[in-house]
Amino acid sequence: MEQSAARARIALAGIAEASRDVASALRLLSATDLLRLEALARLRARGLPSSVAWSDLLHEAIRRALDGSRPWPAGVPLLAFLAGIMRSVRSELCRRGAHEALLLRTDFPYLCGPNTDERDPERIVAASRAVAGINALFAGDEAALKVISALANGLTAREICATLGLSETEYDTTRKRMRRALLRQGLKGREPKGTES
Repeated sequence: MEQSAARARIALAGIAEASRDVASALRLLSATDLLRLEALARLRARGLPSSVAWSDLLHEAIRRALDGSRPWPAGVPLLAFLAGIMRSVRSELCRRGAHEALLLRTDFPYLCGPNTDERDPERIVAASRAVAGINALFAGDEAALKVISALANGLTAREICATLGLSETEYDTTRKRMRRALLRQGLKGREPKGTES
């Protein structure tokens, strides 16, 4: 028992040291390096939903590097390491988007047209749990719930702004807040409170 506790302390010390190494390397980046990082982030953000800004990809990469969830391999330049993390985050977002589109086509055919396969009861349960989880996650955010409802009804961003009386900035801010909450929830791998079986 004491050996496993000692190993855990050593592992935590290693993570803290790696985090300090990343933080030190970030502070030493030149203006040119920072511009390269921005260019890489802009490149990775192409084709993602408009609610995902290039800066969000970069911030998420830096967060993962600093918190140790993505360890910095020895001998890999910091820019290449952060570029790899941004690529991973982009892939996660694309996979999640494709999965959500599949759920939408199979569980909500009235939103997608008449040519759909027979619905699977497990997917219906999963979708209803997901909807309950989203409602629980945004229970305190009335603007987010209204935007979610409008999106579920197939409204475009302009239609949502007009219907809800939001400016474009207010809409974008709400979408970013929603996306961050969903990313936090998904990245931690836990269900929102109130949705456990």
